[in-house]
Order: sequence, then C-alpha cells, then structure tokens
Amino acid sequence: MARLPETEAKKFAEEFERATPKEVLHWAGEKFKGKIALASSFGLEDVVLIDLIAKSGADIRVFTIDTGRLHQETYTLMERIGEKYSIPVEIFFPDTAAVEAMVNEKGINLFYSSSEARVECCHVRKVEPLRRALAPLDAWVTGLRREQAPTRSGIAKVEIDHVNGGLVKVNPLADWTGDQILAYIKQNDVPYNPLLDQGYVSIGCAACTRPIRKGENPRKGRWWWEDDAKKECGLHLNFSK
Repeated sequence: MARLPETEAKKFAEEFERATPKEVLHWAGEKFKGKIALASSFGLEDVVLIDLIAKSGADIRVFTIDTGRLHQETYTLMERIGEKYSIPVEIFFPDTAAVEAMVNEKGINLFYSSSEARVECCHVRKVEPLRRALAPLDAWVTGLRREQAPTRSGIAKVEIDHVNGGLVKVNPLADWTGDQILAYIKQNDVPYNPLLDQGYVSIGCAACTRPIRKGENPRKGRWWWEDDAKKECGLHLNFSK
C-alpha cells in the first residue's frame, strides 16, 4: 500500500504549493501508479484535469458517479470527453435498493423538504457509490479549489482524506482562480458543459442545480434553499452514516 503518513503528506503539500497542476499530476501518477483515479463530475475543473492528464500521460484513471438525476447535457459531455481523449470513463451508480427505499419512504424530491433530507439523498446517490469507487485506490484526484467556497478555503494540493479511510487526496488546482480555469479551457479547446453558458456555475443533479443571477453568490447555483457557508454534497465532508 502506497498511502502516506500525515507528516509526509504535509511535506509534499508544502513542496507542491507553487508547482503547476501538470507537475502535481505527474508526481501523483508515478507515486500511486495503478492505484489512483480522478473523480469527475465533468465540471469546469474536471475537464481541465482530464485534458492535463491526457496531455501529460499521467497514469491516472477517470471515474464518475451517475446519480440518476443528471442533466442530459452532462451525459452528452461524457461521450464527447471519451471520444476526444480516448479515455474510458468508469461509471458508478447508487445502490438500486437504497434509492428505491429512500424514494418510496420520503418522496422523489425529498431534498427540498430539509437540509437533512438533502444530505440523505446525497449520501445514497453520491457518497456511497464514491466509497465503492475509492475502495481499491490509494489516492484520488479532485478539482477542488480554495476559491470555490468557505468550506474549501484551506485545502492543500496533497492531503490525507480521513473521511475515506486515509486515502491521499490530490487537489492540483487548489490555488487556481475561476479566471484561470476559463482561460485554460479557451486556450486548449477543452469540451465543457453548455449549461455553463446559460448562467450555471456549478452543475450537479438537475433538480438541485440552477443558473445564478448577476451578482449572486456562485453557491446559489446549488441547493439555493440552504446556507451558502455550509452546503456540501458530502463527497468531501465527514458523515456519520
């Protein structure tokens, strides 16, 4: 097993603080060869990382979680990405029995009723399949950026993921701004979700994602009925379930 102790992860985080995403990805692909993957929801950060992985030749697989409630545009983008980069995207689905039990007991749109119900839905549809996807890995790559939300302001480029059994979490774009992401996509002709040209800034499940109005906090595009400072889907926060 090639996982890192906390002290070593912090050492690499300091070493890579000023490194480019490509340098971080190259290191991660070598360090965790065959046991590392990018978790992609096909947002802007994720398509940038896929482009970087393809161009660098880093030995990093790509997987996604299909919650069953995604936008059609997201499915179309998955196919475009696979064709452009010749990268097979592994798809993980939520447990059918768990989804059926939740929906039959609490309704198809339970997430609108309370934060607790929304968290439960995210857990069943996203967190549980993510844990299955991560089970055979020693490390995973994410598109998390410090600028995205208050809950993400302190992330490092290399850190230990205590939520998921001590895996190493690699965040190559941690210090990038939204403008840098958009510039990279334009300069490198990277395919992206067309919903982003319609006012969407964060694209997840169709029922929980909407375009934002001018001047609105970008986090209003996800779970707009909740407190902006606290909302997360659960992929990057601890859960008692």
